Amino acid sequence: MTADPQSSPPHPPRPFARSLPARIAAALLLVVPVIAQDRAEPERADPGINELLSAYREGHDIPGISCAVVHAGRELFAGGVGVSDVENDVPATAATVYRLASISKPIAAVLAMQLVERGELDLDAAVHTLVPQWPQKRWPVTTRQLLGHLGGVRHYKRGEGECTTHYDSQLEGLERFAADPLLHEPGTKFRYSTFGFNLVAAVVEARAERTFADVLRERISEPCGAVTLQDDDVRRIIRHRAQGYVRVGGELRNSRLMDASYKLGGGGLCASAPDLARFARALMAGELVSQQTLATMWTAQRTKAGEATGYGLGFSVAERDGRRVVAHSGAQSRVSTMLLLLPDERLGVVLLCNLEGVKLRGLAERIADAVLAQEGVR
Repeated sequence: MTADPQSSPPHPPRPFARSLPARIAAALLLVVPVIAQDRAEPERADPGINELLSAYREGHDIPGISCAVVHAGRELFAGGVGVSDVENDVPATAATVYRLASISKPIAAVLAMQLVERGELDLDAAVHTLVPQWPQKRWPVTTRQLLGHLGGVRHYKRGEGECTTHYDSQLEGLERFAADPLLHEPGTKFRYSTFGFNLVAAVVEARAERTFADVLRERISEPCGAVTLQDDDVRRIIRHRAQGYVRVGGELRNSRLMDASYKLGGGGLCASAPDLARFARALMAGELVSQQTLATMWTAQRTKAGEATGYGLGFSVAERDGRRVVAHSGAQSRVSTMLLLLPDERLGVVLLCNLEGVKLRGLAERIADAVLAQEGVR
């Protein structure tokens, strides 16, 4: 998976922000930082994250954006700017819950690797032997290949659109694509596939013998203290859930309807920025899977011909300014999202916004640079 390109040049904010009541207009520029640190430590200055968020929101005409940063095991920052619900004048804050979109993929990958560590999943077993609902294909496909987008499972078809049907499990959701042939022999090509990660989630359900949502709660959300990290059930009441928007011909509109219940592992989870950052902190600390497993997940896979893919198992992997970078972005109805990790510096940056089509990687990198400079990391 390639790095996100830089976003378009800044342009003036649109009138909707100016039309809100004065108390809400003031809230648009409010970012509430949270510094979590030992009381004995001297208070650290905010490394300019407030200003970076506000400038980016205004320059890219984003209704609302939330951010959280963890560094060296500490929750360094959490805040929001703008509005999470334009129609009801609700400010975006650290507590705002957004869809994660494709950041669901690395979370699904961690759950799969936990099963591997428990001896409950063979990464190289043919998936049709693990999931009865997945029919045998021309070639066998393995969970390892699915986690690296090497499995040949298709992505969305052109014009296919999103689903509004509700599914009670990932095994049930396989009906959307299980009958389709593989696009190529697994291992021979890198082809990004959300449906491939839907199949990973089905593997998790089959091997754990519980729903994906239950496994997520028991093995990641509760251990991390990340209570908002959950399946994005459109029927359930989720406090502080953001509304989502898209620009059509320059006009801000509500995003199209979507029920992501069929693709929890590919793009169906939600969380607040601080809770996703808590997942990142626990992951880098080796609390969810071992450091040896992380090394495997954060090593770029190769095709059978030896071509590097730039993607490990559930994460894109790269190097920037001599530093190892592990990341995943998300793009979906209602949101644009970014998770950026610098594992060697134990730094994680989370950005979640409620506007479609926004490239957030550049902002995440600037925030990471600002934090490292403020912390004196070379």
